[in-house]
Amino acid sequence: MTLSQLIEWAKNKNRFQTIDDYSSFCEEYLSFITDGLQAVIVSQNENHYRFFQYREDGNFNVSRPINSNLMISIEDFYLAKQNFNYAIQHIREIKENPYLKGLINKFIYTCQQMIGVALDALPAGESNKARKINGDLFERYIRLILQNIGISVHDGIVSVPVIVNNEELFKMSYQHDIIVKEDGEVKAIGSVKTSSKDRIDKIFIDKFLYNRLTNATTPHFAIFLNDVQRKGKEPYFGINTTFLTGHFKGYTIKLNPLDGVYYCDLRPNMLTDDILSSQIRSLDILLTEDIWKFIE
Repeated sequence: MTLSQLIEWAKNKNRFQTIDDYSSFCEEYLSFITDGLQAVIVSQNENHYRFFQYREDGNFNVSRPINSNLMISIEDFYLAKQNFNYAIQHIREIKENPYLKGLINKFIYTCQQMIGVALDALPAGESNKARKINGDLFERYIRLILQNIGISVHDGIVSVPVIVNNEELFKMSYQHDIIVKEDGEVKAIGSVKTSSKDRIDKIFIDKFLYNRLTNATTPHFAIFLNDVQRKGKEPYFGINTTFLTGHFKGYTIKLNPLDGVYYCDLRPNMLTDDILSSQIRSLDILLTEDIWKFIE
């Protein structure tokens, strides 16, 4: 399959309706890059990150950073897909299986990032459109996975009544990426973004306002793919973090902690910092453990 065909596929959100649709695209793209790239560039500062540089058919563009420790190769993809599908079907049985839990993160990361890097081949004038498509498809992918493990979930608007002196004065409407329901009751609310950049403040404030207005303790959680971006100039590319450590800690301590923050690609300080490591975990933890606690 050519790069132009892959780009048209990635741009067409109607072609991503099932988990297998994401897998199929990923497999085609991984096949393409075996001999379809101009170069693979190694990050100067964190060497396990790579950048794909396209040929003329991709405007010689350089892609977003890809974590080679998480990316599944075309040689390993078929078996990984079989194991991922097994893990999704037996999600509550695998929480003690480190291989399958790690594979969940790698598989989701690889499938989603291959959409992103394909869209990185678009001309610069279409970059905003590409970001929107990529973000929408990640939200859909997570909802599909949650639905496939047996969670009743959808996106949409939650209307919250504002009551003063036992009288409803008006309603406030909140748009959410994930609304988890059980027996018609909202059990948890989630945000799904490819990166926390420019978004982390709103997620904390949404929880604060929603629970204050409803006098409830509805769990709010966030899912992010990664928090890195390319920096530098060719050929000396490196990566920068887009995670705002100070903002995250400040909101956690002084406003309210979220009930779960999950990443496929965790930054090193998320594992070593006491506050961050107590709040942020890998995505498999949500699927195998935490989402079930939210609906209990």
